Amino acid sequence: MLFLPLVTLLCGFAETAHGSSLLPNVNAAFGDSPASFNISVDRGFINGLRERVRRARLPVEVQSVSAGSDGPTIANVTSVQRFWVKDYDWETTEQSINSRFKQFTTTVQMPPQSNYSQDVPLHFVHHKSSRPDAIPLLFVHGWPGSFLEVENIIGFLTNPPNSSLPAFHVVAPSIPGFGFSPAPRYAGFGSEEAGHAFNALMHQLQYAKYVMQSGDFGAIIMRYQAVSYPQNLVSVLSNFWPVQPNATDLARYAANETTTDETEYIARFNTFVDVESGYRIIQETQPLTIGYALTDSPLGFAMWIFSLMREAVDPHITIWTAQDIITWSLMYTIQGPYGGVRLYEEMLRECAFQGLGVGNLGGTPGSYFKQPVAISEFPYDIWYGLPLDWAQRGGNAKVRYMHDRGGHFAAWEVPQLLADDIWGWFGDREVSGTKVFY
Repeated sequence: MLFLPLVTLLCGFAETAHGSSLLPNVNAAFGDSPASFNISVDRGFINGLRERVRRARLPVEVQSVSAGSDGPTIANVTSVQRFWVKDYDWETTEQSINSRFKQFTTTVQMPPQSNYSQDVPLHFVHHKSSRPDAIPLLFVHGWPGSFLEVENIIGFLTNPPNSSLPAFHVVAPSIPGFGFSPAPRYAGFGSEEAGHAFNALMHQLQYAKYVMQSGDFGAIIMRYQAVSYPQNLVSVLSNFWPVQPNATDLARYAANETTTDETEYIARFNTFVDVESGYRIIQETQPLTIGYALTDSPLGFAMWIFSLMREAVDPHITIWTAQDIITWSLMYTIQGPYGGVRLYEEMLRECAFQGLGVGNLGGTPGSYFKQPVAISEFPYDIWYGLPLDWAQRGGNAKVRYMHDRGGHFAAWEVPQLLADDIWGWFGDREVSGTKVFY
């Protein structure tokens, strides 16, 4: 059978958690406890990428098609291609990332309740606050982002402007298959398993109890993690909390009986399902098929994720530069993008994408998120306008913060706004439950 040889391509993390073989093209070792790490990518590989970009073959442009409606324009692509070939300097970028982040690698063991038996090597950022009352906070990125998403907010959280605001020890891991956490090579590692791994990481760092802030994939992982570890994960703030409209909601919508928030939310939801989520379907069902093309073409992969990035940010705030696009894409391309792409298939298996994929969004289908929850909504994200009572269908949502600017990558785009929400929510010790830290 043709399928059987392909299974071997999906098989496991390497037998040992030591050595650079776990992470192609990168000088990295993953021991049994946290060790300092600086990114060091093989220069021959980087030069080879540049040559592939230089020789990339582009599609023929179709006239009379609305600019950008079919994807990034030819002008977008040639601009990035030209910059990558002539001006992009990975060595400077690598040095800059290493100087801005305190990075580590380690290996965690999966708990007995996990169906995934392999040890999990992880890359993570860990910035500790100087405040003795700082709260451990786990920050998990999403797709098509990486640990770089935490860059603009981490200073706010570790060093707030005054002592009346809570401070945090921030831990920001790379999901396996993203950044510098090696991709799983055994099938069966999805959002539930990532939750097990990240809880094990927090314990390894001596954080028995912690709070969490996440969006996108990170928010889905968070929901599994909350169900699995209610004694450890105290409280969360999510900037990604979609709830699938039910039959009653849709009937009220059709009869023009929904509120302004409900109407806007359902319209955005429908647009995402009907128009903007084609990438999700192939990544859920045939990730290896698209994986060949995305692995072989660094410019093609950059455009694959840029097509999502450009739609998900507030254009009045964030203008993606060629430097940004290339660097964000390299957080997948350096180890190969297939592992990150394939997480969609694993999440579908887990029913994390219930229905369209946003029914329960985490936990065993039908499970209820019992920890206190705050949600932050930004107008350029797909779920903006979600009413608080809808949010409460899936968990113990207490507070809704609404903003008039910002988008999907809130920590990157509007770090001050998201930090204000984090301070306000976790600073309310009674409602958020953070009194356990004092």
